Amino acid sequence: MTRSKLALSTTLAAIGLTSSLTFISTAHADYPEQDVRLIIPYGPGGATDIIFRLVSQEAEQHLGASIVPVNMAGAGATLGSRNVKDATPDGYTLLGSHDTIALSKLAGTVDYSYDAFEPIALLTQTINIPTTYAGHPVESAADIADYVRENPGQVRFSMIPSSTDHFFWAQFFQEAGIDMADVRLVGYPDTGQQVSALMAEEVDFAMFNLPSGGAFYEDGTFKPLGIAHPERLDSMPDVATLREQGIEMDHSTSRGIFAPKDTPQEVLDAVADAYGQALEDEQVQSRIENEFGSVVRFLAGDDYQAFLDENEAALSAAAENIEFQN
Repeated sequence: MTRSKLALSTTLAAIGLTSSLTFISTAHADYPEQDVRLIIPYGPGGATDIIFRLVSQEAEQHLGASIVPVNMAGAGATLGSRNVKDATPDGYTLLGSHDTIALSKLAGTVDYSYDAFEPIALLTQTINIPTTYAGHPVESAADIADYVRENPGQVRFSMIPSSTDHFFWAQFFQEAGIDMADVRLVGYPDTGQQVSALMAEEVDFAMFNLPSGGAFYEDGTFKPLGIAHPERLDSMPDVATLREQGIEMDHSTSRGIFAPKDTPQEVLDAVADAYGQALEDEQVQSRIENEFGSVVRFLAGDDYQAFLDENEAALSAAAENIEFQN
């Protein structure tokens, strides 16, 4: 090839590369140009599904495109997360999920965690509450350790294996100074059966929250023993936090939005901005807090990444005390 032809070829290649980059940049700048799918790795009707639908309906007004929630339950919530993990990183397939992403890896169900995604924003937290039945002698979370010491091997704690409450109790035992050899963990397939078991006094303690236990706290069937949050809940002002009781832990179901790895930053920012504006709506805030017993907590960018790092570290520490069966 002559020098002039080589120069022309190089110039054309450079023009082509520049055009390609310009096209990509323009495509991102025009985001979104079509509907955005939000994969929810649970079936319809639960708190996770309803909260994401509620906030997304408002967020799409600010994003400028429809956000279409798609329920994709199965495989312990990993069917949906895997679908998003493997999706094209263009911002049109997102994941609405929570701590289960890290829990699934720690339980050995999958080989990926938060680092397989681009975190977009934390939206809400549903605060968890150690609970017993109305006639139980324990009156607060701080009393549980003494009760276990007085009744070694006899105290029963309900949990769903490898789920949020399994980790809750492992962390609680560690912070409260309870030897797991002195307690009995009783597994149930779902929260409904845990409610029935506690009501029948088959177990001593369960971990609930306002969506699952609120009605029973109100009618006196169940007794809340502490709030796993830095502050007391407005709806339960007389119930002390765990930290007030000397148990240094917070615990919640933290719901957020994720994108496939390598999704462009400007796309992540656009989605985060839309959801952030949605959470400023007073009606949305009211429903999240009053209907779903949750708190609005918006974190994006580096702040959300730092939160996820701390979250996974705490879960990993709790997992050291759990024997998983796969």
